[in-house]
Amino acid sequence: MKKRIKAPLTATKRNKVETRIPNFDTLSNGGFEKNATNVIIGGSGSGKSIFATQFLLGGMSKGERTLYVTFEEKKIQFYDNMKEFGWDLKEYEKKGLFTFLEYTPEKVKTMLDEGGGAIESIILEKKIERIVIDSITSFDLLFESELKKREAALSLFSMINKWNCTSLLTLEEEPSPTKKISSQTIQFESDSLIALYYILENGERKHFLEILKMRSTKHSNKIYRYEISEKGIIIDKKPTKKIPLQ
Repeated sequence: MKKRIKAPLTATKRNKVETRIPNFDTLSNGGFEKNATNVIIGGSGSGKSIFATQFLLGGMSKGERTLYVTFEEKKIQFYDNMKEFGWDLKEYEKKGLFTFLEYTPEKVKTMLDEGGGAIESIILEKKIERIVIDSITSFDLLFESELKKREAALSLFSMINKWNCTSLLTLEEEPSPTKKISSQTIQFESDSLIALYYILENGERKHFLEILKMRSTKHSNKIYRYEISEKGIIIDKKPTKKIPLQ
């Protein structure tokens, strides 16, 4: 099977991929770098899947073909959940702009050994431009030793890079503004890393977003509140003055 070569990242505006997530493109100086591998980290309830779906919708609104790979959710349930925000993914699927793939972490492990698989076939055949993998946490749990986890993560990133897509991977972990994430491999190998904090303050949970890193981009270094509204994630235009620590 013919492999595509990932183009080098540059900081030029024309190589930016807009997410269309309210205010995120402003904070990131235009969105993600084209063909970059991005990771969004957050705990349960932080809105990772919502953010990821909005990223794909930003591409579909311009006629781009997208792929959503999940290890955990069923198609009917996922479509119903996203319809609550007014996103009819079934219609996008009929137009050939959206593909939903239920996969298992074990299949990804096999795919790494074989250097291909169903995901790669779909990407090449349908000319996918944006891909989401939700979530790589399940894949990480397949490996017992830290060495094996690092090797698997490196192989996964290498495989994604050759697909020549702008990708967004979700990672289930409770990030904190005062702590580093657990996987240093993911931190170093990803082109960008976005943290979604879901923090308890005065008996109420609140959402905050921080761009921890974004290669080749002059991005905001501040922390912003965001809401999960009936239209999806909306990020405040002004940074928060104070964030509760956890």
